[in-house]
Amino acid sequence: MQTAQGLFEAIREKGSFLCVGLDPDPEKIPEAFGTGVAGMEAFCRAMVEATLPYAVAYKPNLAFFEQYGAEGWAALERVVEGIPSDVLVIADAKRGDIGNTATRYARAMFEGLGADAVTVAPYMGRDSVEPFTAFRDRWTVLLALTSNPGAADFEFHGERPLYREVLRQAQTFVNADRLMFVVGATRPEMLQEVREEAPDAFLLVPGVGAQGGTVAAVAEHGLTDQCGLLVNSSRGILYAAGWNASREACLAASACAARELAEDMKQILSTRGLL
Repeated sequence: MQTAQGLFEAIREKGSFLCVGLDPDPEKIPEAFGTGVAGMEAFCRAMVEATLPYAVAYKPNLAFFEQYGAEGWAALERVVEGIPSDVLVIADAKRGDIGNTATRYARAMFEGLGADAVTVAPYMGRDSVEPFTAFRDRWTVLLALTSNPGAADFEFHGERPLYREVLRQAQTFVNADRLMFVVGATRPEMLQEVREEAPDAFLLVPGVGAQGGTVAAVAEHGLTDQCGLLVNSSRGILYAAGWNASREACLAASACAARELAEDMKQILSTRGLL
């Protein structure tokens, strides 16, 4: 696993804090890549190939692979194996359980799949998170302030909003230095409050692109002196060319979408004196 310092160095080397979300939706994968598991795997491998110059992390969403059972999981393993070891792999699994069950989930992600990080739900508290942070050289990415509309159902409740309590309490967990936090780009104005609770932590920020978030707004409120951000884009990169495009057109369009985001990031990093 890259430490926070190692991750910052990788960000500086590429001039980018881009995370590409691998969400291979069967209804959106361009027909040039085929169908079923084979098409999904070919598509993901192509997206990694197209975006690797600009990405410091990839975030495969396990649901799209798990829907195919053992065959889908095997394809996921091959996709992960094909990502260079110096690039962070975040298993977007949103696991959340306690005790030995949580430990087994962690082993499945870290030892079985070989991921560097896994997304985890905090609702059951400390004993559902610490089995993940017990794994050395791995990141646990805790859901805090998510980008979906339903986030308001729970995350904003209370005199002290629940998402702030999650961030505050998590700082006291064992091996809290192995925590990142999910904070949605669709609420950039709240990043200032997030930084009050977790001033130095790395944030995984989904919602840029198709959901309307922007790199500039996220950086304005969330950037630290070691960057502290991994901004994720999925649909805006993966499906930039449309369903009927050729393989070559898909690669070119996705590379272009990733490059444009990375160029914005490089400008921000340079302006802040981080390059």
